[in-house]
Amino acid sequence: MTGPAPTPRIRTERLVLRTSEARDRDAFIELFASPEVTAYTGGPQPRADLERTVAEIPGRRPRLFVAERDGAMIGMVSLDQRDAERHGPARPDIGQVELGYLFLPHAWGHGYAAEACAAVLDWYAATHPGEPVALCTQIANTRALRLATKLGFHEVERFEAYGAAQWLGVRPSATPSP
Repeated sequence: MTGPAPTPRIRTERLVLRTSEARDRDAFIELFASPEVTAYTGGPQPRADLERTVAEIPGRRPRLFVAERDGAMIGMVSLDQRDAERHGPARPDIGQVELGYLFLPHAWGHGYAAEACAAVLDWYAATHPGEPVALCTQIANTRALRLATKLGFHEVERFEAYGAAQWLGVRPSATPSP
């Protein structure tokens, strides 16, 4: 088995999806320090800690895409291996890769997350035919649940983890983006 494919550069109608660069560091810090952005992912991290620990070029790993609009990072999309140690069910029928995304609050409500996630899922389906993708979110995160449905994910299970009800969905590789 080979490792994950490198992160390609993808152009959508309004975004560029690309590998991270040093100029993205401040936006990464803002993402992880934002109480709004991290409300359903464990909460914000102290900005001082992030300033000290975030790499000069953050997020530099395969299948992590910076979502850029008008030359600036507005969010990120990732396809990560599902961690066997992670809370929640280990189900072979949902695949081994999980979609994750975070966008800065000023980018919310414009359809950028849907556009970016659909493009990344289409790329993955083309490069990994037949492989499903999982998505997990808190049930309380109604915006994420709406986006999951729009992207073609369907619920396979609900469970408790991290002190909250969680939703686990799967998107078959062949599902076309909206």
